[in-house]
Amino acid sequence: MQFKVFRTFVVLLFIFSLCLTAKAQKAEKGFTPLFNGKNLDGWVGNKDSYQAKDGMIVIEPKGGGGGNLYTEKEYGDFILRFEFQLTPGANNGLGIHAPLEGDAAYVGKELQILDSEHEKYAKLETYQYHGSVYGVIAAKRGFLKPIGEWNQQEVIVNHPKIKIILNGTTILEGDYLEASKNGTLDKKDHPGLQRSSGHIGFLGHGDVVRFKNIRIKELTNPQP
Repeated sequence: MQFKVFRTFVVLLFIFSLCLTAKAQKAEKGFTPLFNGKNLDGWVGNKDSYQAKDGMIVIEPKGGGGGNLYTEKEYGDFILRFEFQLTPGANNGLGIHAPLEGDAAYVGKELQILDSEHEKYAKLETYQYHGSVYGVIAAKRGFLKPIGEWNQQEVIVNHPKIKIILNGTTILEGDYLEASKNGTLDKKDHPGLQRSSGHIGFLGHGDVVRFKNIRIKELTNPQP
């Protein structure tokens, strides 16, 4: 009797596992890896600071930790999914719609990647929290996992609308052109808000950050 119960449990567990796998595959349909897990083919920029290691893109302090690493290809509307691991006080950024030259926070858009809860950032402006469109739209705070754990993030861009989901919670949703209509939060010019396509990149500030499972789905017929 006990064996039959156990066998039934195993079968149900197997079916449940198949359902989860099917659901995950459906959710990932149409996505293309941006990082092959082995090297930085398909990327341009600072390949001294940014290195491919153990299936991750790692920012190494030996390389200076700064500079930018961009996709060779340009993207317009898309869904980007990736995982990242912060170190204490780490500061980085995700550039979108960016040219290869200039400060992506202004000539493109920069989405903050930041250990917002670290004590050295106690006096942050709201538009500097992790996930914020730097200088333009503030993200909700308090949804990062503890340092050392991997965070999952999804960025949905449908110019000029953007949505950011961090670990299952929507931390930002808005229209960056509408948000800047009467001036930006940082009181600076952001001409890159008008751009509807460009490179995607990681924007280093000298801190160790790790990225993996970077994939993208281009939206050829985005929804309004």
